Amino acid sequence: MADKLLDYSYDSVLLALRQRLTEGAPGYLQIIKGPRQVGKTTLLLEIEKQFGECVLYAAADSPEAAIPGWWETIWANAEILSQKGRAILIIDEIQYLSEWGRRLKAQIDKSSRLKKAISIVVSGSSSLLLGKGSREAMTGRFEVLRMSHWPVRTLCAHFGLDPATAVAESIETGTFPGAVKLLEDRRRWQAYIRDSIIEPSIGKDILLLESVKKPALLRQLFAVAANHPAEIIAIHKICAGLLEKGSIETVANYLHLLQEASLVAALPKYTPEVTRQRASPPKLVVLNQAYLGAMQPASQPLLKDDLARFGRWVENACIAAAWNAGQAPYYWREEPYEVDMVLDGDWGKWAIEVKTGQTTVSDCKGLFAFMQRHSGFRPLVLCDRDRTGAMKSAGVNAMAWQDFLLDGL
Repeated sequence: MADKLLDYSYDSVLLALRQRLTEGAPGYLQIIKGPRQVGKTTLLLEIEKQFGECVLYAAADSPEAAIPGWWETIWANAEILSQKGRAILIIDEIQYLSEWGRRLKAQIDKSSRLKKAISIVVSGSSSLLLGKGSREAMTGRFEVLRMSHWPVRTLCAHFGLDPATAVAESIETGTFPGAVKLLEDRRRWQAYIRDSIIEPSIGKDILLLESVKKPALLRQLFAVAANHPAEIIAIHKICAGLLEKGSIETVANYLHLLQEASLVAALPKYTPEVTRQRASPPKLVVLNQAYLGAMQPASQPLLKDDLARFGRWVENACIAAAWNAGQAPYYWREEPYEVDMVLDGDWGKWAIEVKTGQTTVSDCKGLFAFMQRHSGFRPLVLCDRDRTGAMKSAGVNAMAWQDFLLDGL
């Protein structure tokens, strides 16, 4: 089932968009959304190259887009182009076009009524405003293609990387394609991740597009998550540890914003009772390992020399891989037992423990306790490759975490 890990990757989205654009115009508005630096603009330029002269490309974050009448001129040019047979209008970073949902709705309805052959594709880094605009104005008129952080397998395919080396390196450096060429210079790589990805994601995709009254609190919250990957922390404890004070409701809302911007996921506890799920403390998962590596201070020991931290980072990477592949992971805890990840989606129903280093059956007490309460799930231990045989011999289903990061379940 390796293909499931790639459903939201660059290649899968490109293939799907190509197919949809061959179905005729006007069709549905195609919305490409996802985090920064996962290849959205590159993908749109691939579409422009493939479909050639019928494509009109424009970027809503360009200086000329701020000139009055820009949108009207773009649309007029698309109508002229459509007179030659069909037109594909591509608007990159659509969230920077004011009232984009209302503008597109009017033109889509007009094109449908007059049977104009204009297909529209838009993209944006901020799923926050894209979601808001599309829901309010575009009901029934659009389809979403979600691009996520790249899985390691896609990175290997595009850059010719050795899978074993790439998956090991990805624990600390993540999977941003634009950062691959900088990996030999770690300080330069860290600066790139911080300045070109993290800061714009927070400073533009969230702070400029959403009402955030305490930006310092939002930044500190991201720093907390980056320093406590794959940890369960009650929101009131998070509040107590922040320099910029905020209410529990504010912190919970800011966690939601970080999640919508594909920076941090706040995993809920698995329980059939929704009210108990909402009341449980979240498990913080950073959605690309590059964020962890970039936030690592120079004085911190190397990851390979800090076995406890390495284990947390591997766990974070495995949960983030499931999240980025479109799953909805949970955690489970009933003292003194805990399960790192619970999946209940198209990968199946799994209770998963992530272990590094020496792993024995006694480390699986949480799995066994969970299975007694929820028999419909299958247990799985993700461990070091040289420990899978021993776990299977003891009757415990096991898989190398490296294989999970490459191919999922």
